[in-house]
Amino acid sequence: MRRLIHIILALFALSLFLTTTRAQTQPAVSKVWVADRDDGTYKNPVLHADFSDPDAVRVGEDFYMTASSFNSIPGLPILHSKDLVNWSLVGYALRRQPPFEVFDKPQHGNGVWAPSIRYHEGEFYIYYPDPDRGIYVVKAKDAAGPWSEPVLVKEAKGWIDPCPLWDDDGRAYLVTGVAASRSGVKSILVVSRMSPDGMRLLDDGVLVFDGHDRNPTVEGPKFYKRNGYYYIFAPAGGVETGWQLALRSKNVFGPYEERTVLAQGKTPVNGPHQGAWVETQTGESWFLHFQDKGPYGRVVHLQPMKWANDWPVMGVDPDGDGTGEPVLTYKRPNVGRTWPIATPPDSDEFDAPGLGLQWQWHANAQPNWAFPAGPLGYLRLFNTPLPEGYKNLWDVPNLLLQKFPAEEFTATTKLTFTPRTDEEKTGLLVMGMDYAYISVEKRPEGLFVSQFVCKDADKGSAERLGMRLPLKGNTVYLRVRVSAYAIANFSYSTDGEKFTLLGEPFNAKQGRWIGAKVGLFASRVGKTREYGYADFDWFRFEK
Repeated sequence: MRRLIHIILALFALSLFLTTTRAQTQPAVSKVWVADRDDGTYKNPVLHADFSDPDAVRVGEDFYMTASSFNSIPGLPILHSKDLVNWSLVGYALRRQPPFEVFDKPQHGNGVWAPSIRYHEGEFYIYYPDPDRGIYVVKAKDAAGPWSEPVLVKEAKGWIDPCPLWDDDGRAYLVTGVAASRSGVKSILVVSRMSPDGMRLLDDGVLVFDGHDRNPTVEGPKFYKRNGYYYIFAPAGGVETGWQLALRSKNVFGPYEERTVLAQGKTPVNGPHQGAWVETQTGESWFLHFQDKGPYGRVVHLQPMKWANDWPVMGVDPDGDGTGEPVLTYKRPNVGRTWPIATPPDSDEFDAPGLGLQWQWHANAQPNWAFPAGPLGYLRLFNTPLPEGYKNLWDVPNLLLQKFPAEEFTATTKLTFTPRTDEEKTGLLVMGMDYAYISVEKRPEGLFVSQFVCKDADKGSAERLGMRLPLKGNTVYLRVRVSAYAIANFSYSTDGEKFTLLGEPFNAKQGRWIGAKVGLFASRVGKTREYGYADFDWFRFEK
């Protein structure tokens, strides 16, 4: 009997261990935005975060998405889904951005523009443009990585938004747009012959579509083949107010017929365009695209899609004219079964041996900016000297930030500050072309909690002090509450219970081609023998 009791207790302990382990390894679901309504339907946007210029591909039962990342590092995010509604962030394809001597400093609006992701002969390919240098490709056997180092397949200033197509006969092609800001040329699409291995272009391209007359700023092309037609899906009309085109031809070099297949219509979804057609294993077609929401960035929507007379119709088409408009809610895609709710990470307990995937730096990361303390349960940021010629945080590379995860949210962090000298500072930041933060700073009189605001940071404006109060003790909770229309209010607490508002309300503003971001920084004025630091215990999002 005693032996039986021991066996039962051992089995109970094993069950408890496995349950706890599963709970620890199961990714947390966001408390601020979930697209899956858990009733067989979903709401748009499926990702209320700035994953701009999305492209996606299905491999078996798995869907993978990537997006623009500009100057943020790591870059080229890789998202995974089983049903196109519930997405997880599983990695990045770009660890550091070349050329390193350039992207070791913030390069706002430059770097990785609209990429494409494809799967060919057992490998994932991502083609991405650097508008100042040309078209790069990275490859991987596993979408979660590791990914190869970037290879420049076409040196060309102003070539953007590449997408490959491997044809039935083994030949390969690449379609691109062109940016006037770098080349003086815009509103055209170019198709180039490409080597079958996808590693170099074989010519300087053929102009296949000119959008100047009716479809200005045509860009972001995606290349497909179906029922003998070559298709180029391309947005036109600009980021904020544009529409989605479908072009088709029996010849890869055209001429291409055109049709507007998705537009705002009578919906509140402005500029629905630029994205990816994917087909489920059950034969359904869906279209992922962005909507520009100003300080929230370009959020991702999912539209049902059908084919009529070999033309795609996206969203719903109430008047039957072939131009769809976006849905706000819809039944989930049929992928053969129901999958658990999943969201990209936002909150972070800082108890892992590495940075959470939600975090990105404002430039290529350098050693000694930060050290995850893993089992010790905190993230240590060192008070790194501000760069020479410092005007404001716009030019500071060691900003550790993440995307706004919802329209309304509260972000709170707990930190312990250990400065070595005066003029060291750490804090909670809302970053864009305007920015504001709440900080703990060391002054000759002691520690202070302060709010600072900077308008037109991208133009070199100076920060302005909103409010400063003395602080007792070096452990403090910092909080920002973002409400509708991206209005941010900062507060602090010394006990984690009672929070005191500090400073003025701040209207968050987008960055250059990206939404506003929220996160952490630690800095100091001048160099010294040893830098102080801030230990962040956790960073949490709530409604």
